[in-house]
Amino acid sequence: MRRPGSRFAARNQLRNLGVGLGIAAAAFWFTPTRAANESRQAEVAQRGAQVMPFALKSTVHLFTKTPDGGVQRVVVRDAADAEQIKLIRQHLREMQARFEQGDFSGPSYIHGDEMPGLAALKAAKPGAISYLYRDVDAGAEIAYQAKDATLIDALHAWFDAQISDHGPDAMQGQEHDHGQRSMR
Repeated sequence: MRRPGSRFAARNQLRNLGVGLGIAAAAFWFTPTRAANESRQAEVAQRGAQVMPFALKSTVHLFTKTPDGGVQRVVVRDAADAEQIKLIRQHLREMQARFEQGDFSGPSYIHGDEMPGLAALKAAKPGAISYLYRDVDAGAEIAYQAKDATLIDALHAWFDAQISDHGPDAMQGQEHDHGQRSMR
């Protein structure tokens, strides 16, 4: 007869834990939340195609949070796709100009007015957020910088929401060189 503390009992506990984790993972994979996220991502992609001139599936959006805001970079998946690079750069230049005017109608249309962080960005006083456009290899980026903690939090929430809404076409970026230029 084996004692409860034996290797046999420990092995059974580990096996049961593994089975339990497998069931939990399967339950997560097939949850209504996952289906809702995929449905939302499809809706966002459809509305995005009406606002963004480049092909979403041909690009990747990278969102890097920084202590004073963040950097939104859009690059092509195929570095030889000169037409998509041109369209990305055109769009991000236009976004920068609109954001400087307080116009967030593009993100509002694509993601909805209830998008986390968006209301605070829309309500920001002129000059409270700096927007720096820059061409990068295979695309472009906008660096956002604010001094107000509420606006920095809003930018971070806005980045998180975009990552969620764009699904496989967006991801958390890594620290990268986005220029050492002063934005103020």
